Amino acid sequence: MTTGVRRRMGVDERRQQLIGVALDLFSRRSPEEVSIDEIAAAAGISRPLVYHYFPGKQSLYEAALRRAADELAARFLEPPEGPLGARLLRVMGRFFDFVDEHGPGFSALMRGGPAVGSSTANAMIDGVRQAAYEQIITHLGVTEPPARLELVVRSWVSLAESTALIWLDGRRIPRAELETQLVHDFAALAAVSAAYDQEMAGIVLRVLSQEPADGPFGDLLARLSTLAPDVPAGPVVPAQRLPR
Repeated sequence: MTTGVRRRMGVDERRQQLIGVALDLFSRRSPEEVSIDEIAAAAGISRPLVYHYFPGKQSLYEAALRRAADELAARFLEPPEGPLGARLLRVMGRFFDFVDEHGPGFSALMRGGPAVGSSTANAMIDGVRQAAYEQIITHLGVTEPPARLELVVRSWVSLAESTALIWLDGRRIPRAELETQLVHDFAALAAVSAAYDQEMAGIVLRVLSQEPADGPFGDLLARLSTLAPDVPAGPVVPAQRLPR
């Protein structure tokens, strides 16, 4: 009977292994439920050796958080080719892939977990949101986004985040429907903003002019058109109640 010899790892390799093990555990359970002993056992090393590489669970959690944040930010990377609606739909697919694979870890990432109050953790989360914002602005082909466009994009990023967190609590709505709905939400937010601002209107009209009828934005228009027969005739608000 033969036994295998445990391969000795270098410092960086061992740190990366511990981060990977911790991220896997944090992805399946909330970080406060995971102990250093469990991380050590999963990595096949002793508890003191974990502390040799990380001073405590907080520092290991933040290292795992950094890897998760980098991976999540990368999900928003998309070649700037083709209609915007299709690009956003692919981004949402990858975003929900991450949410699906790392449910508790995603919740911990966005809600803070044991790192509540940690400026490092908060900076990582803000970095993910900023990366998502910059990617969407790039896809819109705008170099200096006007205030209303910034409001629309940041609001949408926040909406995607909160939608994913709510979805994780029971997964009561089919994931594919939510991905499409979030793309529709982006179009709706932009359209409402366009009604108030000429510059936004120009951006929205330019985007829509490049959208095919069978794309996500065309699908939204088709869905809205089915509501037309049910819209009551006449003004939505009685004339005497209209603001002066």
